[in-house]
Amino acid sequence: MTDSPDQNRVPGPPLHDLAGFAHRWVDAEGIRLHAVESGRSSSPTVVLLAGFPQTWWAWHKAMPRLAERFHVIAIDLPGQGNSDRPQGGYDTHTVASRVQAALTALNVPKYWLVGHDIGANVAFSLAVRYQDRLHGVALLDAGIPGISLPDAIPTDPELAWKTFHLAFHLVPELPETLITGRERDYVGWFLRVKTLSPNTFDSADIDYYAASIAAEGGLRASLAYFRDAAESARNNQDALARGHLTIPVLGISSSHGSMHDMAASISPWAENVTGVVIPEAGHFIPDEQPDATVDALTAFIDHARVG
Repeated sequence: MTDSPDQNRVPGPPLHDLAGFAHRWVDAEGIRLHAVESGRSSSPTVVLLAGFPQTWWAWHKAMPRLAERFHVIAIDLPGQGNSDRPQGGYDTHTVASRVQAALTALNVPKYWLVGHDIGANVAFSLAVRYQDRLHGVALLDAGIPGISLPDAIPTDPELAWKTFHLAFHLVPELPETLITGRERDYVGWFLRVKTLSPNTFDSADIDYYAASIAAEGGLRASLAYFRDAAESARNNQDALARGHLTIPVLGISSSHGSMHDMAASISPWAENVTGVVIPEAGHFIPDEQPDATVDALTAFIDHARVG
């Protein structure tokens, strides 16, 4: 583990600092992952995973409040932000193994796991594979491969805009051709259209996330999560055939998000599922309603610890 970035090794967006948190770079099965960690190592650990097209910064509004009670670690997944961008291995079980290796290197024996979007996909796979390492898992507004991810996008224009990219990103070469050089336009569309308030993200946010996608290997890595989704689905089904989740699971939906009822979509595969709907939010719940997100996570953890 190192606290010093090698900028020549990990091309990416400029580092964002957050008061009270430190940057870490951790070896994880041959690649290096970037993590941002609070100093409260004596408190229960909460691990945060973000999705497309974001980085750990997706949680920056929620992290200070969470750090008042918890040891908080936000991790850039492979291909995100300032983590390595390997050529392959973006199915969620391979990524989950790397995240677990990073947490082992950070001396985290057991933790609460929280994931949004692609981060929720990784969190689900991590939970079914490393259930003994988790106290519980919270999943925010995501279609889980093999569980709740639709096999086809809807053709109704009122719905298709929410999921069109699931098919578009699978097409060989075309997304790269159309997005390269236009990363800011593409990223900005998601951040504006999939929020309830189009002003949730400012220009600097869009610049930052676009820089992550535009960095060397960034677009390839971002698309790889979608292109490896079929393998992720098979691995999830194989793991669940050996046993369902028994740890507490929280499904977090939003009033204007992509998944109407996260808890219901997960409940066939888990024994202890609760759900909550965050009002006045679109897909990017931690950015749109950070206080409500923290309240939901804290209530979930407190209830599970008492129970």
